[in-house]
Amino acid sequence: MPTPEIHGPNASSGKDAEGEPRRHAPSTLRNRDAILPVLIDHLPTEGRVLEIASGTGEHAAFFAPRLPDGLVWQPTDRDPSALAGIDSYTADSGCARIEPARVVDVSHRLWAEDLSADALFCANMIHIAPWIATLGLMAGAGRLLPPGAPLLLYGPFRRDGRHTGDGNVDFDRSLKQRDPEWGIRDLEGEVLPAAQQAGLALRTVVAMPANNLIVVLERHV
Repeated sequence: MPTPEIHGPNASSGKDAEGEPRRHAPSTLRNRDAILPVLIDHLPTEGRVLEIASGTGEHAAFFAPRLPDGLVWQPTDRDPSALAGIDSYTADSGCARIEPARVVDVSHRLWAEDLSADALFCANMIHIAPWIATLGLMAGAGRLLPPGAPLLLYGPFRRDGRHTGDGNVDFDRSLKQRDPEWGIRDLEGEVLPAAQQAGLALRTVVAMPANNLIVVLERHV
């Protein structure tokens, strides 16, 4: 049975060769090769990609060097203690198109006011955060993104009230046991209505390994 993915609270901690704090999320190594082609298909070829909830920074370090030269990657996380580790991973990548990590908490109403982006990417956040974070992400994306620009969400979702795999049933139960405000969100019943209210439309849904999806939304033109 595929191993459900969770970032942040389950990431292991450590230090790099220079003693900088960094964390490791094993799921990033399992999913990054499947995610990358979808990013290439749906991100613009130039501009700024704002990553929400970068976690360990391993996705940023892997994706940015493999994306078009015209794209700059901006990692963020709500936890200030995660920033040094993110920057450590991205420095190791040798990619000059990754900006220093910064604190962004999408549950704050005005989180997008001092930022710019031509695309947003968010992996494995909305099921391990209170629903207010999803609402804040959608609202901020609706204000921040230019018309037609994408927001890509990666992670587990329910479809029309049903889990996409047996493993997700137990995973959802374990999430809610850890925090009643967490849980796998229903795409049609929760996520898409919130997106529509924020001015975002569904572009496509891409099936991923381990019962995950990439949901590509876009700002209304």
